[in-house]
Order: sequence, then C-alpha cells, then structure tokens
Amino acid sequence: MTGRRDGGTVRGWRWPAWAAVPGVLTAVTAPLAGVAVQEYAYALVGFGSAACVVAGVRRHRPAHPRAWLLLAAALSCGAVANTVWGAQLSLDLTVAPTFSVVDLLYFAMYPLLAAGMAMLPERPPGGSRWAGTAEAGIVTCTGVTLAWILLYDPYVVDVDRVPPDSGAIAYPLLDLLLVAMAVRLLVVQRRLRNTHVGLLLMAVLLTVADMRYFLSVTEGGSWSGPDLSVTAWLLAFTLPGVAALHPATAARPAAPDTTTGGRRTALLHGVLVLIGPAATAYALLNDYHADDLDHLDFLLPLAATALISLLLVIRMTNAQRQLGRHAESLAAALDEHAVLQASLRHLAEHDALTGLPNRRLLESRIAAGPAHGLLLLDLDGFQDVNDRLGHQAGDNLLVEIAARLRAALGPADLLSRTGGDEFAVLVPGTDRELLGIRAGAVLTALQAPVTVSGYTLHVTASVGVRPADGADVAHTLGDADLALYAAKAAGKDCAVWYEPELRQRQTERIRVVERLRHSLEREEFVVHYQPIVDLAGARTVAVEALVRWLPPGEAPVRPDLFIPAAEDSGLIVALGEWVLRRACAEAAAWHRAHGVTLTVNVSPRQLADDEFTAKVRRSLADTGLPAAALTLEITEGILVREGVPSAQARAHLEALRGDGVRIAVDDFGTGYSSLAYLRDLPIDVLKIDRSLMPADSDDTRQIALVRTVVDLARSLRLTTVAEGIETPFHAALLHELGCDRGQGYHYARPMPAADFAARQRPAEAAEAA
Repeated sequence: MTGRRDGGTVRGWRWPAWAAVPGVLTAVTAPLAGVAVQEYAYALVGFGSAACVVAGVRRHRPAHPRAWLLLAAALSCGAVANTVWGAQLSLDLTVAPTFSVVDLLYFAMYPLLAAGMAMLPERPPGGSRWAGTAEAGIVTCTGVTLAWILLYDPYVVDVDRVPPDSGAIAYPLLDLLLVAMAVRLLVVQRRLRNTHVGLLLMAVLLTVADMRYFLSVTEGGSWSGPDLSVTAWLLAFTLPGVAALHPATAARPAAPDTTTGGRRTALLHGVLVLIGPAATAYALLNDYHADDLDHLDFLLPLAATALISLLLVIRMTNAQRQLGRHAESLAAALDEHAVLQASLRHLAEHDALTGLPNRRLLESRIAAGPAHGLLLLDLDGFQDVNDRLGHQAGDNLLVEIAARLRAALGPADLLSRTGGDEFAVLVPGTDRELLGIRAGAVLTALQAPVTVSGYTLHVTASVGVRPADGADVAHTLGDADLALYAAKAAGKDCAVWYEPELRQRQTERIRVVERLRHSLEREEFVVHYQPIVDLAGARTVAVEALVRWLPPGEAPVRPDLFIPAAEDSGLIVALGEWVLRRACAEAAAWHRAHGVTLTVNVSPRQLADDEFTAKVRRSLADTGLPAAALTLEITEGILVREGVPSAQARAHLEALRGDGVRIAVDDFGTGYSSLAYLRDLPIDVLKIDRSLMPADSDDTRQIALVRTVVDLARSLRLTTVAEGIETPFHAALLHELGCDRGQGYHYARPMPAADFAARQRPAEAAEAA
C-alpha cells in the first residue's frame, strides 16, 4: 500500500517518524516542567533536529544541500541560545529579561531559516532566479500592515507601554521573513513534496507560537511564555529534521517551467491584494469610533499598499517578459519544427542517392495532378554492372543517368527514381506526340557511353509509355510496368506503348502460373522425345526430352505459353528437376539396349540453384543412366554474361563435365555468336538454330552461313546438331556440308516414351537379323 504526494511511500516515512518521536514527547511533556527544563528541551530538540538535517543531507544528497545546512545552522543557533538561557536560569544568573547575546542568537535563527527556505525551491530550466520575489515582498508588506493593525498599534503604541521582555516585539516581524519565504516556496515550487510541507508547517507553528508569545508578553504575562507556545516551538524545531530524513529530499530533475502562474498563484495574489486594504479599513473605522486616529494609522498602511501596488506592477512586468520569452521560445521551436518537418518531408519524398523525387511523391502527383502521361524506364543489364564492378560503381552509374535524364527532359516534367535502376517521368498532358518525343529523348540521352570507376559502359533502357485515361495510381503504374516488360521482351533499348492486350496477357500469365503450380503437385506433365539422327546413316543416336502439359479433360497447353510463365515465376526449377529425373529414368533402358543418349534443356534459373550439380548427380545415380549418356542443353547467353550468376553456372557445368556429362549450346546463331566463347567455354556440342536453315538450293547466303558454322565447329572439334530439318533437301544438304547430326519433322516429331520405344523395336529386330 502506498501513499503519494511527491513519489515518497509510506515506508519512506518510517525513519523520519521515529526521529520525530523524541521531539513530540518533549513537546507534550515540556510545558509541565519548569522554565529551565523547557529551555533545555528546546536545546535538545534543536540540536537533535539539526543532526537529523545533516544526516538527511548525507543520506539523500538533495538538490540544494546548502539550503538544508542553513536550516541546520538556524536550529543550532536556537539550541545554543536555549542552552545558555537555561544555564543562566538554572544558576539564577539573571533576574530580569534584558537584551543579551541570547537574543542575538534567537534573532539570527530567523534569517537563517528564511535563507534556507529561500534557496530550497527547485528552479526549473529557464526559470528566473528572482521567481517568487515579488510575491514574497507583497506578503511582507501585507504582513507589516496586519502586524501594525492587529499587534503593534493596539498592544504597543496605543497603550504607551514598553513590554517587560522588549525582545518579544521583534518576533512577529521576524516571522514575516519565514512567511514571505514560505509563500515564495508555494509560488516557485510547482509540485510540493512532503519535505516542503513539513517546512511550511514549521513556519506556521513558529508564527503562531511567536504571536501567542507576543500577546502574552504585551499583556503583562510571564516572559517565559505560555504552554501553547512551548508545544508549538518544540514541534516546529522537530519538523526540519523529520523533513530532511524523508526520501523525498533526494535530488530530482526540476519540472519544466511551462507556465508563469496558476490557480494557486492567482488566488494568493487576490488574497494578498484584498486583505491589506480590508484590514486597514476595519482598523481605521475602529480607531475613528474610538477617537484614536494618528498619522501612523494612515501612513503605514498607505505606504505598504503603495509598495504592494509597485510590486504587483513589477510582478506583472516580469510575467509579461517571461510570457514574451516563452512566446519567442515557442515561435523558435515552431520554426525549427517547421524546418524539421520540411526536411523530413523532403527525405520521405526524395531518393537519397540521386536527389530525385521517389515513388511516394510520384504517386501523390499522379493522384492529385491533372491529365498526364507516364514513362517508366528500366536500365538494361544494370545487375551485371553491380556484379562485375561492385555496388559503388552501380550507384555512380545511377547518379550519372539521373543527371542525363534531367538534362533531356522539359522543366515541367517530373523525373523520379522509383527504386533500383527504375526511373519514371511524369509528363503534363496526354498528347501522344509529346510522349513519343519524351520517350525518344530518354533513349537518345542514354546512347552515349558512360565512364564509371574507370570503365566505359554502354547503357540502354527499356521504356514503357502509359497515356493517362482516368485510371487510378495503381493501375497507371501497373500498366506502364506492363509496357516496360513488353519492351524488355521486344529486345530492349526501345519504347512500347501500353495497350489493353498487355493486361490481358498478364492476366493469362498469372492464371497459367497458378495452374502450373497445381499441375506440378498433380503431375499433369509428360515428357516427349524427339529423335536426333546421325546424318551419315539416318540412325537414331539420341533423343531430346521435351516437356508437355496435358491437363486432364483439356487441350494440351503449348510450351510457348507455359515455359515463359514457369521461367518468370521460378517454377521452372521444380519442373526442370522433374523432367530431368523422368527423362533419365526412361532413357536408361534405351541407352542399355541401343546406345541412345539423352539431351535435356536446362534453364538459367536451374543453373542459379546452388544444388543443381547435386541434383543431376542424384538423378543419374538413382536411374542408372551413365553420365556420358547425358547432354545438357543451355543457351549461349548463360556463359557469355559476366557476374556471379554466370560464374556459378560455369562452375556447375565444369563439375558435371568432369563427371562425363556433355554440354550443348542451343540455338547457335541467334545470340552472341562469339568465336572467343566457343574456344574457351566448357561445351561439347553446337546446335544450329532452325532459323539458319535455307529454304531451297537458291538460298545461297543461308547455305554459306550454315557451311561456315559447320566448318567452325569441326575446327574446334565440336559435334554439330542441326535443328529444324523439315525436308529431304535439308537432310542431304547438311550431310553434304559435314554436319554430324540432325533433328526435325523430316525424321520424326516429338513423341511419348512408349511410341519411341515402339519405334526402336523394328530397328532392334533388324540389327538382330
């Protein structure tokens, strides 16, 4: 169970409460004892409380230790005075209350207490050191007025008699110091702690006790004081020690000075302003009816009221200044916040590398702007730059490309980098001619070579153009992306306009991918085999495995529809592994019976798989097909391209070639056709693309081209396989040119495994005969 005023707990009061027990007991019993015993009780409680203050300072390390040490010094002064006075009374060294060093020690206690309370408030960051001074001055003036009206005028001046203990006259004025500092503590300390409450209660008890003592002395009572004053003094001396030992004394950060006043301060000002004039009016009326008015009855309240008015003006001026400083600080903070917001907005809407607007800003402009056209462009082969030269070179290339594009576009065009090596241009208006000009300017700007990190690069881009027709942001960007994809497929370094057919193709591609995924799980694929014959004897020496998709109850799906979808989606990896295992299993028997070897196409995605070599070796081991009976067909671009993927592909192929697997380059003559890679790369077979086949004997250019390829392969000791042999003319020509093998509809179409096995049986019987 906890009880909180300022973060202290009930448990935190245990030690201070035990420390207060002697003081409380003394306060209860001392009035019953003699005068000398009372003085010794004062001294005992004072010294004990001062010791507790010192212990509390060492234990809790408060924010203002000097304030507490001043309180301890004040208590010590009072205790020394009580000790001396008690000794004098015990030894009967004085018979009359005369002004002495004891009074000086008593009087010194009050300024020391006031000084300690003045230093105690925790001034917040940015707060004035003079905070609360005006309120303290107002309290003092009001207190002087009340003291004159209620104490000094009726009990000293009007009776025209000096009290027996003349020092008692000073105590109410000295109490004003404590009351003024208590009010300042209330004003400055925005959140009172338990320790502050204890000290405020001390000031109240001292003031009550001194006023009671003043009245007793001025009315002719004993100079030693009444019992009520004794109890109040003793309790007041106990409270500083109790407060110092409380855990709330520990230093804590001051709360921010977020306001120049509050209800507490406003109420205090109202009371202080009204109480003085009200008391003055009441006293003047009483003196007027008693015919006892004199000059001091007017002058002192008027002077105090005038001083209060001046202090209020000073207080209001200071408050206005403080408000002005707060306003300036707030204005500066708002300006800084606005600058920070603008900076954050710029960072959120711009690319850090190129400084161009990013995709977020582009989308907001598309959504908010009028009619527009969108160009989406992607650099061709940028990944190779990163792989070969490093990401820093890639970043430098992007910065250079951004600068070129800025220079090529109009001032009203919005150029943005939407991510990676992709840029977008938002062109005002939907004029197709203007969009065509902008697309041409973009392609032309990239034609000049770029020097990056000491390398000269030739960069091209594919551009998708999407005129606006009221579509939303997502559709606009999606349509432009489809056009960009079509530009890539069309050979790159070109611009393609968006047409609805592109969306239809994408929808069909997505549908095909989903069907592919389910068909792989249900194994709706089969492998067909096209014979590869020896052109010298027209004997089948190999078969090429070709995957076919036969959905149950539907027409077969053409390979040109599902193979690209499988490549794009990555499903080609699983599909290719399935084809490899099935083909090896079915071809193993043909190889054992007829020596027929197997050729299987391999996708670039498969060669990017770290486990590709292990998968091929597992397929051969599980099916019993010898490594020398397997040929893997690849496209030439896989090996010619540089970078990490190509290096990994070469590592796979070299490892398998070391096992005896042969490597064939498919579709030769449609790609790079470089003599250097034919000489240096790990290949064994060269397959001549069907597009090189001559139509007839008059097509001399094509015949010469095929002759050149065959002669080149022979000189490099590569086996040549011609694709697309459709007629006897093709077969005779290729045999005459020295081509080793051929395949095409002239010999056989791709067929199921059972049909191929049946085709081989007559040949087997003929060989047996």
